[in-house]
Amino acid sequence: MMTPSLPFTICIIDDDKIYKFIIKKTLEIKKLASKVLVFSDGEEALIYIFANIKNTHKLPDIIFLDINMPIMDGFQFMDEYVKIKPRLDKKIIIYMVTSSVDPADLKRAKEYNEIFDYIIKPIQPDEFTKIINAIKS
Repeated sequence: MMTPSLPFTICIIDDDKIYKFIIKKTLEIKKLASKVLVFSDGEEALIYIFANIKNTHKLPDIIFLDINMPIMDGFQFMDEYVKIKPRLDKKIIIYMVTSSVDPADLKRAKEYNEIFDYIIKPIQPDEFTKIINAIKS
């Protein structure tokens, strides 16, 4: 299984257009990503991952996953991701990012070994730098 290489391919799965724009620009300005993939819901992201299951260079190194989205929410995405993860030849680090402060959401997120951390929105630009630097080391 490959570990993330530098610079990273980062994936944002979120239905908030303004949030996605700000995060993408932040990652580009801070040069924290070589490529930023953006999806509006979990289903779009899964289709992309499944289509590139053996193209590890096209798969993200890091996913920032929102919980509340139409079509397929973050937990539904995780349920499907867990099924395809054994077929991936690349380690993908997943951060669940949400505006939800509901303890039930945090508890549920912790049930997935694949979720590296749970982050409350908004994410400050410096927090992205800390996250990326922690993964690099």
